[in-house]
Amino acid sequence: MKQEPIGKLISQIHRHCQKMLNKQLAPYGLSGGGQHSFLKTILLNPGINQDQLTQDLKFDKATTARAVKHLEETGYIERIVNEQDRRSLSLYPTPKAKEFLPKLQSILDEHNAILTRNLSSEELDHLLALLHQINLDTGE
Repeated sequence: MKQEPIGKLISQIHRHCQKMLNKQLAPYGLSGGGQHSFLKTILLNPGINQDQLTQDLKFDKATTARAVKHLEETGYIERIVNEQDRRSLSLYPTPKAKEFLPKLQSILDEHNAILTRNLSSEELDHLLALLHQINLDTGE
């Protein structure tokens, strides 16, 4: 049996997931570019700066800048000058974002449930362990 390229399968799953999530999140102004990932990270780490956000999510700086700009324009976050470093801006969720968090988490949980519906809990644990192992092995 010919082995399929793992990267190709992961990429196909990722594209399919993004299409599904974009459709569900579009009514909230959060479609495309992984904006939900940026928003959730800012919600869980209020005061994070753009550089740290870029590093944590492993996006390039331009993608992060576009996502932050969009989240600010749609009223989900605000940028505040960092008191320790006046050249740096800290990112904070707005009340709108905090109110949206339970809905966002519900959408993400539902999405994960659909994605893994054919796996037993043991298989899911094993899959997660393997994906983390691959991620660590690639130096990411």
